[in-house]
Amino acid sequence: MSGARPWRFLAPALAVLALVAGWPVLRTVFYAFTNASLLDPGAHRWVGLANFQDLLRDADWWRSVWNTVRFAAVSVTAETALGLGLALLLHAKFPGRGLARACALVPWAVPTVVSAKMWAWMLNDQFGAVNAALMHLGLVRHPIAWLAEDATALWAVAAVDVWKTTPFMALLLLAGLQTIPEHLHEAARLDGASAWRRFRDITLPLLRPALLVAVLFRALDALRIFDLPFVLTSNSRSTAVMSVFARQQLMDFQDVGYGSAASFLIFVVVGSAALLLIAAGRRRWEAGP
Repeated sequence: MSGARPWRFLAPALAVLALVAGWPVLRTVFYAFTNASLLDPGAHRWVGLANFQDLLRDADWWRSVWNTVRFAAVSVTAETALGLGLALLLHAKFPGRGLARACALVPWAVPTVVSAKMWAWMLNDQFGAVNAALMHLGLVRHPIAWLAEDATALWAVAAVDVWKTTPFMALLLLAGLQTIPEHLHEAARLDGASAWRRFRDITLPLLRPALLVAVLFRALDALRIFDLPFVLTSNSRSTAVMSVFARQQLMDFQDVGYGSAASFLIFVVVGSAALLLIAAGRRRWEAGP
């Protein structure tokens, strides 16, 4: 009886979750195996794996996959490194620490669309503040169309994502730092351990669980990102990540079956990445420091 009681409490929440999340996922999976179209919503027939076969032969799809992987790798790596440094800084004791913590969260608190439009103006090649500052410092000789050139567009989007999301990474890691007992650092300091050794032998091993959670959250967000690249560059092929590709098929081309197949593959990719990261973190945790 006692074992069934928790499930009775969880049942309402699970039912709501099934309606809100489960039903749309099931409908997406169903449409992925049909030729459904917004041009004629009522007329669709079962086509089996045809959408997935076409998708795996689609060069634009593979370009979006490669864009997503590059974006996720660059942004998550940079956010982890910068977030850890910011978390260590905010964890230190200094006057005005509370105000500094609040100010550090401002980029993350700004809505993504607002951040994207703000950076779109700043990165403009004609009157953007970024080009003006770089030319004033002598780092570039002429304005650069950061969001229009294929060579720079994806990295500009990644840079904006790093600016916006590094505070979130720092917040997660700061919470992890605050769980580390201070007496361990005091004992190491009395034994003559340098700051680097204390960080390497005490802080980093004990911060590993929080670091794993932070990287997991950010990696999953980066793999399914949509709003930032879409607002900054719309349907540009150089920055079209998987979610932008799926949206284009569904809305612009009104091909529900093909777009649903792309959406289902995104779900598979993100779910597989989550399982791999969790498994890798578990093996690293069991191996010990």
